[in-house]
Amino acid sequence: MMDGVERPLSPHMVYRWQVTNSLSIVHRATGVFLSLGILVLVAWLMALASGPQAYQNAQQLFASTWFKLALVGWTFCFFYHMANGIRHLFWDVGAGFESGQIRASGWSVVAVAVVATGAYSYLLII
Repeated sequence: MMDGVERPLSPHMVYRWQVTNSLSIVHRATGVFLSLGILVLVAWLMALASGPQAYQNAQQLFASTWFKLALVGWTFCFFYHMANGIRHLFWDVGAGFESGQIRASGWSVVAVAVVATGAYSYLLII
């Protein structure tokens, strides 16, 4: 410990809020939500393996409006997580670290996720 140097103990007292903070939090949240989606996938596979009646019951549940909303949410999470992962791959090779590039790539990730979710959801509805 350095004598005579008083520093804040909490990061929120040191750093100001930026777009990248929010994108990082959303990346973690989408990862958690995708993990919950895996449980739904496993339930669907178990219903598929359990016979026609179990599969029909699962399909009725999955056809409900509230589940379709969750599916759109999972779709957004997938596209956001994937686009942000690609962004991080560029960072891993040392590209895109200029201040303007960081903000532009962050907003691009959001735009790609929204457009891809809209397009994919539209295809699901047709």
